[in-house]
Amino acid sequence: MKMLKKLLCLAGLFGLLHSQAQDCPQLVSPVTGSTGVSVSASITWETITGVPGYIVSLGTTPGGSEILSQSVGGATTFTPPQGLPENTQVYVTVTLFFFDPDQDNIECTLGSFNTEDVTTPPNCTALVSPVDGTTNVPVATNLQWAYSPTATGYRLAIGTSPGGTEILPLTDVMNTLSYSPAADLPPETDIYVRVIPYNENGDAISCSEERFTTGALATLPGCTVMLSPGNGAINVPLSPTLVWNPVPGADGYLVTIGTSPFDSDVLDNVRFTTTSTNVINFEPNSIYYIRVVPFNTAGEALGCTQETFSTILGCGPYFDALTGELVDLHPANDFPASVGICLNDPSSAVSATNTAEGYRWYSVDTSGRETLLAETETFDIPGAGTFRHEIYNNYTGPSGDFECATSVVFTAVASEAPNITGTDVQLGAGVITITTQVSGSGDYEYALDDPAGPYQASNRFSGLPLATYRIYVRDKNGCGTADILVEPDVSVEGFPKFFTPNGDGRNDRWQFIIPESGSNPLLEVAIFDRYGNLLARIPPESQGWDGTVGGRPMPPSDYWFRAVDRNGGIVQGHFALKR
Repeated sequence: MKMLKKLLCLAGLFGLLHSQAQDCPQLVSPVTGSTGVSVSASITWETITGVPGYIVSLGTTPGGSEILSQSVGGATTFTPPQGLPENTQVYVTVTLFFFDPDQDNIECTLGSFNTEDVTTPPNCTALVSPVDGTTNVPVATNLQWAYSPTATGYRLAIGTSPGGTEILPLTDVMNTLSYSPAADLPPETDIYVRVIPYNENGDAISCSEERFTTGALATLPGCTVMLSPGNGAINVPLSPTLVWNPVPGADGYLVTIGTSPFDSDVLDNVRFTTTSTNVINFEPNSIYYIRVVPFNTAGEALGCTQETFSTILGCGPYFDALTGELVDLHPANDFPASVGICLNDPSSAVSATNTAEGYRWYSVDTSGRETLLAETETFDIPGAGTFRHEIYNNYTGPSGDFECATSVVFTAVASEAPNITGTDVQLGAGVITITTQVSGSGDYEYALDDPAGPYQASNRFSGLPLATYRIYVRDKNGCGTADILVEPDVSVEGFPKFFTPNGDGRNDRWQFIIPESGSNPLLEVAIFDRYGNLLARIPPESQGWDGTVGGRPMPPSDYWFRAVDRNGGIVQGHFALKR
């Protein structure tokens, strides 16, 4: 009886796991040593399987981080939010980040590149919060604007009339993309904002003002904090209950969860009126970034920070803290992506191709919905369609029992044994081409003379020596094989229509013309007169018939020949002797 649970203790781990050494990634883009790289370029590196997160650092020296240092979660592409410095050699360091306190982070220096020399001022930018034209904006709002490529700083002016600066005179706010007014904005007022990007070549030209309108004076709710899991928590279960602290005056909460600080691929600003929610099936060994923003009729809380937690190692892949080896508990599943169902066979049973503790077979409809059909090692496919085959093993770890599964989605295709309807034999000079015609709904392949193959996808065999062949046709899905014997006749092609034995050196003898392949398929050619009397026998290696019998020239007339090939085939015809 199979063991239903396995204890993940160190002594038994190594016999179960596929492992490999842990390596640093390679820099993908910009390529190491490249020059003239755009200051708005993204940094991309290879994914390292089993690493939960990365910290990317950019500096002007190897290992430096004076340009920036940013945790990016599981993302392997990072776009510096304020761009890169111009005309600078930028060194890229990516740190492989692990939550396990027993495992050291691994710092990897990936290389460097040189940025472009910017020679023109930047373009204008636009507000991203509040967006131009927005109404009922909270008086305590902060201003945010988009990065303007090549900009190294921004000048900002705020007023209550077009061109006004009474709230903030035109001020250099340096290389930042946000501004928090020193006091609340006046309520129920049009606010005019001008943002002017600049760099060493000058200011952006003709940047237009943008306007938004504040709402009535009201109190925004404060921010909240996560209670479970707490900020920085590790070994969080894969289906946890997320709980945050209630905030007085809040009507609800906007929850965003992503796998990097910049993504919202789990929850995207989803509205809750409670202070908790259940999440199903986080990925193991992953970092998640969560932001909970309270709101009420006055607006959303400002400046709420993002918090992080990491999930349990689970099935992996992850790196073992003690050995540095890659651990992956998912069972191998080599089930094929396509399976044939034989129409002429009532049995359509298939079996799992890999051993596991459990098996599941699902049907998948056109909308992607699944129905569990069987939990056995073998499965009787009910018909053509799409299915999912899952195998799994059970384990027990520090957080309790868990299952590690691997799935393959496959297609069941209706198939049947081939029916050979004929062959098309094209005869050349000493060679033939055979094309086999087949009917049926199967996926067929073809072999020459040997039922074991090799098989080919094409139904055409060309350039074959003159011979008898047996063609085998089989269904790739195993629904049957058929064969046919092909016995070609020797073509009259290659036998001259006439000859002139007059001693002028041209057409003085009559002989079969050997094809370009150099292979003479004939054993013998016999020549007869019109009454069937044998006049001569011509060996294949001879120069041919000279038009005489016993030294006596034969008269001009039609003569007949009978040729025998090496497979016993016979071809007959006639030719003319001219003088």
